[in-house]
Amino acid sequence: MFFTYILYSAILDTYYVGSTSNLDERIKKHNTNHKGFTGKAPDWVIKWAEKHSSKEEAGRRERQIKAWKSRKMIEQLVAKQ
Repeated sequence: MFFTYILYSAILDTYYVGSTSNLDERIKKHNTNHKGFTGKAPDWVIKWAEKHSSKEEAGRRERQIKAWKSRKMIEQLVAKQ
């Protein structure tokens, strides 16, 4: 099982879109102090997740959401869950 997910950080007031095969472990990683974008804040919470049967499917959905480049559209998607 694979997931496409959206995280939110209140500290940064921003969303992050990603995909993974292990959602719990991935969120733990995002909330650690590391060099990546999500390492800037320790308060990432999951706002939305969608299951997929393949890594390719999850990656396609991640790229689709990122291509929106629209906070409003992401917030609409999150509100539907």
